[in-house]
Amino acid sequence: MGSKITDVLIVGGGVIGASIAYYLAKKGAAVTLLDRGRLGTEASSAAAGMLGAQSEMEDDGALFQWARRSRSMFPALSEELKDLTGVDIGLVREGLLNVALSDVQEAELRARALWQRAAGERAEWLDASAACELEPALSSRVRGALYLPDDGQVEAPKLATAFAQAAITLGANVREFAPVSALLAEGGRITGVMTPEGPLYSSQVVVAAGTWSGQLLQGIGAELPMYPVKGECFSVLTPKPLLRKTLFTPGCYVVPKAGGRVLVGATVKPYSYDRKVSLAGLQLLMARAQELMPDLAGAEWERAWSGLRPQSGDGLPYIGAVPQLAGLYTACGHYRNGILLSPITGQMMANLIAEGAAVDDAEEEEQQLVWQFADEGLAEETGGAAPSPSGWRAEEAGSAHKSNGLSADEQGMLDAFAPDVREGSKRASLNKRVEKTGEPAL
Repeated sequence: MGSKITDVLIVGGGVIGASIAYYLAKKGAAVTLLDRGRLGTEASSAAAGMLGAQSEMEDDGALFQWARRSRSMFPALSEELKDLTGVDIGLVREGLLNVALSDVQEAELRARALWQRAAGERAEWLDASAACELEPALSSRVRGALYLPDDGQVEAPKLATAFAQAAITLGANVREFAPVSALLAEGGRITGVMTPEGPLYSSQVVVAAGTWSGQLLQGIGAELPMYPVKGECFSVLTPKPLLRKTLFTPGCYVVPKAGGRVLVGATVKPYSYDRKVSLAGLQLLMARAQELMPDLAGAEWERAWSGLRPQSGDGLPYIGAVPQLAGLYTACGHYRNGILLSPITGQMMANLIAEGAAVDDAEEEEQQLVWQFADEGLAEETGGAAPSPSGWRAEEAGSAHKSNGLSADEQGMLDAFAPDVREGSKRASLNKRVEKTGEPAL
């Protein structure tokens, strides 16, 4: 079979996989990160970078709790990554205006403000006059806006790059142009992955390959409903900044970037792997953007692109241990929230993997030492006790049999995201939703 070459193999070098590699490397794990192309060039590079913990959430369920905790990690993370790599992820905390252009949208946003304030978040309804006072470039069609001062944004490609470079700085091994064709298993547990250059072995494997994760997992019998949602975007340049806060409304978002650059997105086309940018999609976005900000009509064209968002069947990501094989984990299906959720996903996955490895190693080493002590006539004297395993897992091993180190709230959130959608599973019982077959254009 071959020897284990690394503590953890991570399949997928986007922002989620790179974040997991970073947080595992911080724990001292030997990590190998594999990507089928260049790191961070799929959905991570196409994202607008919005940290919309409040702007996109429809209720105060597990995804909202996960999102606001992840958003709170960014200020410290920004400094940490810059210290390690020199990369500035472009964190901007100017807030977001969730704009209403109709009576129906106004009613929805006013209701959202109520439950978000009840949840302890800042959310203020502004009438049209107050909204335009904050952002004078807003259209006269604006009925009002929900002001979310704590939502923000980053430069998505830079965040993915910083996570990967920080992981490398801490000792992770990164392999680009290393596609994974299959997961390898034996005796009910993961043993590694297959690449064009041959097998790579590890007893801990994470699948974080975005929209392609489902295909890999399907190969070992894990049926996780997931599909790509194509999104088209474009950017323009303005001679002077027109906007400070991100604008968000059904069908369009407008994100101001450094240097007078303005990013506009994004169309929604479910079940499409077609990466071409369409004229129809751009026309739709242009019309909606100018409906929000008429002055954008005079902006200079920069470029257009598209990305494939990985969406799950019930709208929640798959995060955690895959029940079909011991040692196999996944973190995928983040849809529009991959950038926002990358810190909390990386941190929690690293905790889970470290604890799982500690349990495995502690049990194996205990058994080996019990046999050794028995052979030496020492088992009765020592009670079969064994010291903690060595290496990166030693600090976790002491509590490995008691807890995975998560609070009850954290465990509850992970239960909602568990990659187990079988009838009777915790996820199925927590998330009784109708599977989505598409979403309104956004």
